Amino acid sequence: MRVLVVGAGAIGGYFGGRLLQAGRDVTFLVRPRRAAELADTGLIIKSPHGNVSLRKPPTILSENIGHPFDLVLLSCKAYDLEGAMDSFAAAVGPETMVLPLLNGMRHLDMLDERFGRSLILGGQCVIAATLDSQRAVVHLNDVHKLAFGERDGAMSDRIHRVASILGNAGFDASLSDHIVQEMWEKWVFLATLASVTCLMRAPIGDIVASPGGNELIRSLLEECRAIAEGAGHAPQAAFLEQARAALTAAGSPLTASMLRDVESNAPVEADHIVGDLLRRHRAVHPNRNQLSELATAYAHLKAYETRRARTLATTPQAGK
Repeated sequence: MRVLVVGAGAIGGYFGGRLLQAGRDVTFLVRPRRAAELADTGLIIKSPHGNVSLRKPPTILSENIGHPFDLVLLSCKAYDLEGAMDSFAAAVGPETMVLPLLNGMRHLDMLDERFGRSLILGGQCVIAATLDSQRAVVHLNDVHKLAFGERDGAMSDRIHRVASILGNAGFDASLSDHIVQEMWEKWVFLATLASVTCLMRAPIGDIVASPGGNELIRSLLEECRAIAEGAGHAPQAAFLEQARAALTAAGSPLTASMLRDVESNAPVEADHIVGDLLRRHRAVHPNRNQLSELATAYAHLKAYETRRARTLATTPQAGK
């Protein structure tokens, strides 16, 4: 099975690199600068599960894609999805499977519209990874999970072929017959975490230690849970118990990656993670206009985006 990994950043670089290390037929779709970096220094992964240096990993530029691939592994940020779809469109044929690892659900609608629902699998990953100053992939903890499946839960021949490629490849891969439910539950958790840590500019432990912090977290979690239930994907009791425990743990250093993006003045996935939950809720309840905690968090993030765009537009760029 020919696998195209879109990008060789933290997520694509890690999972794609592990697949390549395991002997899979992997090609990285990259931009010219990243292609030059990989040709020069290779793909380097630093991880508690073992470091690896892959010399001259196979890469391809968008304009050089000549034939469809069997599997496209997609791990871009939501705000880069439009451009990413353009870049790998030539790799998608009538039998190609696209496995997106983005958070939320909005990307599925966009991918369905562009390539057709039948080609798009469900998927998600749980990993903390980043690129360091030398552009190596740094795995920040010992969790590296990737779940995938047919969105209707079918155990098809093609999803078993995917399982054979992703299994035993140096990370925890699991074939799920309820992947969409799992994606919704992760979305509920992530939207709560991103909303409260960005709104309060603090990790969970500091928020819990503040007056009203515990109540704010629980209220946000309940609001996200109710939206998921209204969409037909009520989170299971076991998930909610684990989520409440993680989100209200005293002294916890847990934050959302979105907060780290805000603190580094980077783009954020405000529309995809928080705004899309609100949009789905309002589509079902158009007459409910009260300002909820989730709506407040979304307004906060959009104000950050507006200020960031204005500042970038008025700041002279180096060399000009």
